[in-house]
Amino acid sequence: MSSTPQKPPERVVAAFDFDGTLSTRDNFMPFLKLVAGKRAIGGALTAGTVSCGARGKKAWKRDEIKAEVVRRLFTGRNAVAMDVLARGFADDVVRSYLRSETVEQADWHRTQGHELVIVSASLGMYLRPIAERLRFDAVLSTELEIGTDGLLTGRLAGANVRGAEKARRLDDWLGDRPAYVWAYGDSSGDRMLFARADHAVRVGRRAQLGPRP
Repeated sequence: MSSTPQKPPERVVAAFDFDGTLSTRDNFMPFLKLVAGKRAIGGALTAGTVSCGARGKKAWKRDEIKAEVVRRLFTGRNAVAMDVLARGFADDVVRSYLRSETVEQADWHRTQGHELVIVSASLGMYLRPIAERLRFDAVLSTELEIGTDGLLTGRLAGANVRGAEKARRLDDWLGDRPAYVWAYGDSSGDRMLFARADHAVRVGRRAQLGPRP
C-alpha cells in the first residue's frame, strides 16, 4: 500500500548566522578596530570587564560586556559617518571573508524559492549592505541606537541577538505565517536557533553541509 505523499510546506525559510557561518571570521572586533583603533578597544574591553565584574557574578555576561564596549566606543559618533564606514567594511567582508560553501547553500535555497534571513549578534550597519549583495530578504541583528540629533547614543537598540534572542527575533519576523525553518550556525550561540529549527546544520571547518533534498 502506498502512503499519501506529504504536501510540501508553502513557506520555507533559511536562517543563517553570520560570523563563522556565512563569514569565515568574527567581524565585530575588526569593525571596532576600524572605528576606534586597537588601543581604544583594549581599554574599552578592560574597563567593560571590570565594570561588569564589579556588579557581581550574575552581571558577568558577554552581553553586558558587549554593551559596555559599545557605550565606550560609539557614544557621540555621527550615525551617517558610521554608515559610510560600515558600507566600506561590508565591501571588504564580501571581497575577502565569505565562506564560499555556505554562500552556495544560500544560493541553492534562493533557487528553491526559500526566504533567506541573517540572524546574528553582529552589527546591522554592516550586515545590511552585505545582505543586499547576497540577496537576502532580511537581517535580524544587533543594532545601535541613534539619537534625535543623529548621533549614536552608545546604547544598543534592543537586545544583543545571541542565544535565545536569535530564536525570539526569528519568531517575531516569521509572524503568523508558519514556515519550515532551516538554520545554519557554527557555535554555542546558535543552540537555541537550532532548537527552534526544523532542520539544523552545523557549519565549520570540519562540518559538512550535506546533500540538498
